Amino acid sequence: MSERDVDAELVARVQRGDKRAFDLLVLKYQRKIMRLLSRMVRDPSEVEDVAQESFIKAYRALPQFRGDSAFYTWLYRIAINTARNWQVANGRRPSTPNATETEDGETFSPIDNLTDISTPESLLASRQIVETVNAAIHTLPEDLRTAIVLREIEGMSYEDIALSMGCPIGTVRSRIFRAREAIAAQLRPVLGNDPERRW
Repeated sequence: MSERDVDAELVARVQRGDKRAFDLLVLKYQRKIMRLLSRMVRDPSEVEDVAQESFIKAYRALPQFRGDSAFYTWLYRIAINTARNWQVANGRRPSTPNATETEDGETFSPIDNLTDISTPESLLASRQIVETVNAAIHTLPEDLRTAIVLREIEGMSYEDIALSMGCPIGTVRSRIFRAREAIAAQLRPVLGNDPERRW
């Protein structure tokens, strides 16, 4: 069975009244939802609250879920909308954690994967790259930040991102391109790249 089939079976069980099946869905996606929300909500305790509210909304809406998209795509859309509502209600601007703020080291560009760190200089350079990328993501407009996080951090397909964000796939491609361009512009001084080169 594919992941989508497993989710569909669990959703069907929830729709038949099996609350334990929903607990399994929460366990399966809680960490991913928390990671997504941590890019939109600064305070870790608030991230938990927004995640819990997202799952509550999903549970209440599950009777109407028809399976036109994958469950996780539908859930991500609920989480994104819940975070946006939270931001509006609290008058806050979303933020992106830096490399030291994530408990499991999962950031846009983990230091361990950048280079073979063998000298203090290469460690410093790698840290600067990570900090620059995370700062660049933080300064992106919300629509670009959400698109690039879903693509590069969550690994979602363009189709699933379009469904999650409620926009055409062409818009997703444009947002991701613009986000990558903005990040590349911030990286050029750090990497010493020629301005004519993208990366």
